[in-house]
Amino acid sequence: MTAHSTAPNVFEAGLPTLDYSLAATPHDVVDDAREAQSRAPIAIGPLGPEILSYNMVREILRDHRFRLPPGITLAAQGITSGPLYDKMANSLLGLDGPPHVRLRKLVSKAFTPRATSRLDETIRAVVNTLIDRVEDAGRCDVVTDIARPYPTPVMCALLGAPREDWQLFADWTEEIFKALNFQPDVTFDEAAIMDAWRELDAYVDDMVAARRHNLTDDLLSELIRAESEGDRLDLDELRMLVAGFLMAGTDTTRNQLAASVQVLCEHPDQWQKLREHPELAMQAVEETMRHSPAACIAPRAAVEDVEFGGYLFPAGTFVLANTFAANRDPVIYDDADRFDISRKDVPAIMTFGGGAHYCLGANLARRELAEALVVLTRRLPVANRTGPAPWKSLLGMTGPTTLPIEFTSEQLVAADA
Repeated sequence: MTAHSTAPNVFEAGLPTLDYSLAATPHDVVDDAREAQSRAPIAIGPLGPEILSYNMVREILRDHRFRLPPGITLAAQGITSGPLYDKMANSLLGLDGPPHVRLRKLVSKAFTPRATSRLDETIRAVVNTLIDRVEDAGRCDVVTDIARPYPTPVMCALLGAPREDWQLFADWTEEIFKALNFQPDVTFDEAAIMDAWRELDAYVDDMVAARRHNLTDDLLSELIRAESEGDRLDLDELRMLVAGFLMAGTDTTRNQLAASVQVLCEHPDQWQKLREHPELAMQAVEETMRHSPAACIAPRAAVEDVEFGGYLFPAGTFVLANTFAANRDPVIYDDADRFDISRKDVPAIMTFGGGAHYCLGANLARRELAEALVVLTRRLPVANRTGPAPWKSLLGMTGPTTLPIEFTSEQLVAADA
């Protein structure tokens, strides 16, 4: 406790301010964030203090005195109780302390090479099929034609859902994810979300019942197998985890893929470099997620009066760890605004979070993105953006809402040769 702290209150310390609208995109705030960052590691934004420096973002994400507020996305809609709130508060994201540690330990045992080994073939098949559909046209919208339909088949293959049911999962995920988007000016239909979630739960119940008699090599089977000191996951936890994986592994990947393709398109030399050097794929993923991330903020709240970074944060203070600003901290990254997929020996990006809630599926997401970017740059040697690509608010899962491109396909290049 810091009841007798002499540190200045964070709201009264004359820190720089960030004045942006709730609909502002990362591109709208980058210059103001950089200017504030040059003056102090913390700024006061429209929702509260924002941590801007790389080192302090890393520190606050590991500090147990700041917690991810349960159901924060729903609270922004004025929903602080009820069945949907309970679902969110009891998810892996909503839990903290011993219950969270227990679930993380069990789940980490399920992310085995056996559970993910067959994904590479699925990933390549999915992205090649999506390119096949648009190749002859020589143009497409990356968001709707490539990025949006890409992750669901991969997540379904990971979980072991049959191909004929992939569209069901896509529909459920689309609906449920509305409850996870932290944008106070966006409304959603709570009843529709709960209907979709109940249908997903019922489907998972059937999958679990089938697996208990015939365990296979998919992630759901590994979750059923997972055991730690005699402890196992019960049916409610299995339901919750499947929904969580679908949410975390679908919208994040589709938005980041579109964002990554955009920044590569806008830097033709980097597109060409990846095409010629596919071994740079993982570095390309890290650099696109550093420079143009689909996740820009990590909300936290002080669980008590906390002295942090030389300032006093009163109990209950809502804080944003601005990972977007941290990823472009000039103290950490040389020429931080430069986009270069061949960067070496750089610190880990903050886009996947940190501390107890570090993204469990980070390695899987990297794998999905790397494979997709390798296939895209190989099959589309030249790609150019042909129209506006507006982004969503940085306060939710962001990324372009549309990304029109025209391209020269590998097939056409070969024919010309």
